[in-house]
Amino acid sequence: MRMERLSINQFTIFLTFDDLIERGFTKDELKYDVSITQNLFSDMMHEASAELDFELGGMLFIQVYLMQAQGMHIIVTQNNEFDDMDQEFINMKVTLDERMDLIFFFDDFEDIILVSEHLDSFSISGGEIYYFNEKYYMLMEETDLNEENKEDVIAVLAEFASPSFTTPYRLREYGKVIYQSEAVKQILQTFYQCRG
Repeated sequence: MRMERLSINQFTIFLTFDDLIERGFTKDELKYDVSITQNLFSDMMHEASAELDFELGGMLFIQVYLMQAQGMHIIVTQNNEFDDMDQEFINMKVTLDERMDLIFFFDDFEDIILVSEHLDSFSISGGEIYYFNEKYYMLMEETDLNEENKEDVIAVLAEFASPSFTTPYRLREYGKVIYQSEAVKQILQTFYQCRG
């Protein structure tokens, strides 16, 4: 679990699916069991409070983004406008959203070339590639993926790369575009013709 303070009243938590399993939870439990979700978030809020020196109280707005392969990205905003509320009492309002895209980062562009050949075997030709913070990123939107073999695609990507919590918006805004669309198709056309 990684935590980062964003401002005086906001922090973010990155929680991988391995972190969830270590805590004894599954992704499905978080979607369908409210009491489990409340317990998990209550524990995390107190951990974040201690680690980030963030004084909890009043109303917490918690936005949770479930990500396909990466885990959860949680943004917590504390609203101190309610002066009449007991600051010792914490009230949490949780919203849950599931992101359907996949973002993986690679240390070496050669690994993107290798993974593209595997993705082609799943009839995947799309995707975007960016260079950002000295890493290469492959972004697959839901339209680039086949629902029936998404788990296999995630497994192949995980062999060559690591899941990223970076958002598509951040990549598109700050990353250097290598391929803006049909990345797998273009990589295969460029690099496998060169090798042949």
